[in-house]
Amino acid sequence: MSNTASSTADDRKPHVSDDQNWTDSVPPDTPWSFTEYINTYRKNAGHPVHILLSFFRGSGKQLTISTLALIAKQSPCWVLPIATSNIINIITYRDQHNLSELWINLAVALIFILQNVLSTWTVALQFGRINRNIERKLRGSLIVKLQQLSIRFHNETQSGRLLSKVMRDVENVEVLIDQTYRSFPIIALDITIAVVVTALHSPTVLLFFVLTVPTTVIAIYCFRRPIRESNHDFRSQMEQTQAAVAEMIEMIPVTRAHGLQHVEIDHMSKRLNYIHDTGLRLDVVNALFGSTGWVIFQVFQLGCLAFTSYLALNGHIQIGDVVLFQTYFAQIVNSISSLINLYPVLTKGMESVSSIGEILQADDVERNTRDVEPERLRGDVEFRHVDFRYSPEYPRVLHDFSLHVPAGQSLAFVGDSGSGKSTLLKLLIGFGVPEAGSVLVDGIDLKEMDLDAYRRQIAVVPQNTILFSGTLRDNIIYGLGDVDDSEVERVVREVGLDDVVAELPNGLDTQLGEHGGTLSGGQRQRIAIARALIRHPRIIIFDEATSALDSASERKVQDAIDHMMGQCTTFMVAHRLSTIRNADRIVVMEHGQAVEEGTYDELMAARGKFYQLKTMQS
Repeated sequence: MSNTASSTADDRKPHVSDDQNWTDSVPPDTPWSFTEYINTYRKNAGHPVHILLSFFRGSGKQLTISTLALIAKQSPCWVLPIATSNIINIITYRDQHNLSELWINLAVALIFILQNVLSTWTVALQFGRINRNIERKLRGSLIVKLQQLSIRFHNETQSGRLLSKVMRDVENVEVLIDQTYRSFPIIALDITIAVVVTALHSPTVLLFFVLTVPTTVIAIYCFRRPIRESNHDFRSQMEQTQAAVAEMIEMIPVTRAHGLQHVEIDHMSKRLNYIHDTGLRLDVVNALFGSTGWVIFQVFQLGCLAFTSYLALNGHIQIGDVVLFQTYFAQIVNSISSLINLYPVLTKGMESVSSIGEILQADDVERNTRDVEPERLRGDVEFRHVDFRYSPEYPRVLHDFSLHVPAGQSLAFVGDSGSGKSTLLKLLIGFGVPEAGSVLVDGIDLKEMDLDAYRRQIAVVPQNTILFSGTLRDNIIYGLGDVDDSEVERVVREVGLDDVVAELPNGLDTQLGEHGGTLSGGQRQRIAIARALIRHPRIIIFDEATSALDSASERKVQDAIDHMMGQCTTFMVAHRLSTIRNADRIVVMEHGQAVEEGTYDELMAARGKFYQLKTMQS
C-alpha cells in the first residue's frame, strides 16, 4: 500500500477512545483541541478585534522574541539616515569633525545591515509558527464545529459556502494577522523615531511633518465605506459561486446525459460575470484608494525637500540634515501610505473573521453528549405517540405514531413517497427530535441517551452510497482502525463482493477513485452494506439498500440481509416490495400513520393498501 493510501486510512481512524465524545469534548493535549477557538468566538461575538487578539493567547514567549527580532530587522532604516547625514556633514565640514568619526559611522551602519539576515530569519520562524498555528486551529475549529452542527443545518447550507469559509476565509485571516503584525509595530516605530529625531534636530521641520496627519485621516474616512461594502459584496459572490461550482461538478453526469451543457455554461457564465464586475469594482476602489494617498504624500515630500533646502541655504540646518529630514519624511509618508493601503486588507480580513463566526457561533448543534450511555444494546425499539415536523412552517410528517419492535425482529416500512418512512429512520438514528412523544431503545428515550455511544452500536446503509478516495479495504473498515483480514473477507463474501475483489488489480488494496467513480452503482451499494455489517450492529437500517442493484447483485445482497435478520433488529424501507418478503413484519405508511401491519402473506391476503402497491409493481 502506498504512503498516500496509508495516510488516508489513518486519517479516518478514531482519534479518541471509544468512551470519548470527540465532537463535544476533546482532550486539550491532542491536535484536535480546537474547542477553545469556538468558545473564543462565542464569548467575543460581534467583536472581531477581541477575537483576533485572543488568538495570541499562550504565545507570549514566541511573540516577544519575534517582536524584538522585528525591531532589529527594521533598525537599519532608522540608523542609516543618521549615519548618512553624519558622513555628509563630516565630509562637508572637515574642520568640525575628526576622520575617525567617518569610520565609526560606517562600521555602525555595516553592523546594523548585516544583522538583518539573522533578525529576518528569527521573525519568519517565530511569528510563522504563531500564525500558522492560528491558521491550523481556525480550520480545525471549523471542522470540529461542522461535525457538531445538526444534519438540518448541513441540509440547508450549501457545501461550497462551507468550503469557502474553511479555506478562503481562514487564509484571509492569516494574511490579516501577518500584515497587521508586520506593519503596525513598524509603522508606529518609524513614525515615532522619525518624529523624535526630527524634533531634536529642528522643531520647525517637525511642524511641517505634522501637516500630513489630517490628510491621512481624511483619505481613510473618504474610502472606508466603499472598501468595506466592496469587500462584503465580493466575498458573498465568491461563496455563492464556489457553492454553484460544487453543485455543477456533482451534476455533470445528469447534465451530460440530457445534453444540457449549454444551460450550465450559461448559468455559470452569469455568475462569473457577477464576480468579474464585483471584483473589478473592488480592484478599482482599492487602487484609487492607494493612488490618492500616494499622490498626496509625494506632493508633501517635494514640499519637504523644498522647505529643508531653503533652511539649509539660509544656514538654519546643516547640508547633511537635508538628507536626514528627507529620508525620515519619506519614512513617515511611506508608513502612513502603508497604513492606508493596509485598510483594504484589514477590511477583507475582518469580513472573513465575521464569516468564520457564522459557523463557530451557530447554535444549531447536535447535542450528542447526554446523561445515559448505553451498554450493549438488545435492540428493542418503540415509537411512542410520535409527532414530527421538519420546521414550524411545514405540516406534520408523523401524527401520533406508535410502534413497538422487539429485539431481533426485522421490520419493513412501505408506502407512497412522503408517507413518513424515511423520517422514522432519521428519528431512530437521532437526526431529529420528535415534536411530541418519544423514540425509545431498550426502554431509554433517545433524548436522554448519549447519541455517539448509541450510534457506535447501530449501522446505516443509505440510499445514496458515500465512498471516499482510498482503498476498498479502507472504505469497508471506515473508522474501525485495524480489522483482521479474515473478518473483512467474511463480510466481502456475505455481501457478494468477492467477485468484484477478484477483478480489481490489487484486490482489497485497490485505490478507488473519487466517490468510487470507477465502480458501478450496485458495487458501491454492496460496499456500503459491507461497511455496515462489519460493525456487528445491534440495530441495522437499510434505506432502499437494493435500489441500485441488478437482479443478480440484489439476490446476493438480499441473502446478506436475510442473514442479518436473525442477528440484530433490522429496519428496512423499500419501494421494491419483492425484497421484503422475508421480513418478520411489514408496516404500510400513509400520511404519517400506520394503516396496515402484518407479514407479507397476511397483507397480500388482506387485499388492502399493500396489495394495491404490490399489484402496481407486478
